[in-house]
Amino acid sequence: MRTPDDIAAFLDADFARLVSEHGVPGAAVAVLKDGVIVDRAAGVLSTATGVDATPDSVFQIGSITKVWTTTLVMQLVDEGLLDLDAPLRQYLPAFRVADEAAAATITTRHLLSHVGGFEGDIFTDTGRGEDAIEKYLEHVAVLPQVFAPGQIFSYNNAAFTVLGRLIEVLRGTHWEAALTEHLAAPLGLTSVAPSAYEAILFRAAVGHMGEGEDGAPTPAPVWALAKSNEPAGSMLAMTARDLVAFAKMHLDGGLAADGTRVLSEESVRAMQERQISLPRLTGMGEAWGLGWEIFVEGAPTVIGHDGGTIGQSAFLRVVPEAGLVVALLTNGGDVMGLFGDVVKTIVTDVAGVELPGFPTVPTEEVPVDAAPLVGFYSNSTFDMTVSVDDDGRIWLDSIPKGIAAEMGEEAEHVQLVGLDADSLIAVEPTMKEMHVVYAFLGEDGDGRRTHMHYGRAISRAD
Repeated sequence: MRTPDDIAAFLDADFARLVSEHGVPGAAVAVLKDGVIVDRAAGVLSTATGVDATPDSVFQIGSITKVWTTTLVMQLVDEGLLDLDAPLRQYLPAFRVADEAAAATITTRHLLSHVGGFEGDIFTDTGRGEDAIEKYLEHVAVLPQVFAPGQIFSYNNAAFTVLGRLIEVLRGTHWEAALTEHLAAPLGLTSVAPSAYEAILFRAAVGHMGEGEDGAPTPAPVWALAKSNEPAGSMLAMTARDLVAFAKMHLDGGLAADGTRVLSEESVRAMQERQISLPRLTGMGEAWGLGWEIFVEGAPTVIGHDGGTIGQSAFLRVVPEAGLVVALLTNGGDVMGLFGDVVKTIVTDVAGVELPGFPTVPTEEVPVDAAPLVGFYSNSTFDMTVSVDDDGRIWLDSIPKGIAAEMGEEAEHVQLVGLDADSLIAVEPTMKEMHVVYAFLGEDGDGRRTHMHYGRAISRAD
């Protein structure tokens, strides 16, 4: 595939078949190449209604929303209203976490690159009013500090909700209005739905969770997560075409299609620059920029983000040097298989770059000293115990609690084996059919690791 016509031919020949083969109820894809956007859709928006998915259908983009929130923050930088490296409380005096010293030093840059250091998987529902994000700050105020600000990458949803409140305060309006006025409108996007109130005006996809008695994917019982988490990705929906058009602005140095300046070239570059390297993690890239995940650094570089809500999964990959953007939006099923057959295939064929695969279980045993790793780790959503049985096998017992238990997460008992000296990998796939990797970081006075890291850092608590 070299041209938009080649991409269209591939999608016409294979997309609907691949969606069906992977048991995905419905999906939409859009690809930008040579300034031309090609989009297609297949399947149904809900197995309960049988309504066809079309290119003008909206799907939730989940945590890809974080790139939109980052762009709104960087517009404030462009206007001289915000310094990324000043203490956040200079602009948001209400910001608190449990560790007062940390709260006084955390910056906007820390939050944008997931190094704020406080627990981040908090999805408290604070209602459906325009003050939902403001009320959320009260719940952030009690979050414990896992590590010092700037020390370790740990994916943090709460941080982006705090950033949403920052935007509200500096703009003098609520987050949805800021997103519409400062991004959707100047970009000329017509299908961006910040909440269910707008999504209902479109053909809206419904997430699916597992299979029913008839073997068909079952529609999720609710459409979206809590409104309070909007800036982190709880409900923003749009077409694949509009998502690609947003990414095209980042390719075009911050310009909309009509030449309107949406973001400065300096901010576009800053968002794509490495801020923090990542431990060896399943499904994540080499580093994180400001908002953007950096999957591949080099020639060419690949940036992007993924998103997941209740039964919906979204994927965005951008190859700036090739002028390529690929967006895939789905509502259930084997989304990782579809991602591999569609997104990875297009990126490889068009840009000539191989996206990194997910870690696999080593075919030969990797020796690992489990003694520094075993123990009890805990945060607000999970209790995790790493143990060794009488036969020398390593096990992880994971018990959900709080919001994780409320959302239906189940207890797990999985075997782990060595991936390298400080990382273990699950023998069986557990997360979206991936083998989760657990990296162990830090060291206490007794030679034990202080944190277990699986995209989030969780502290030793024994």
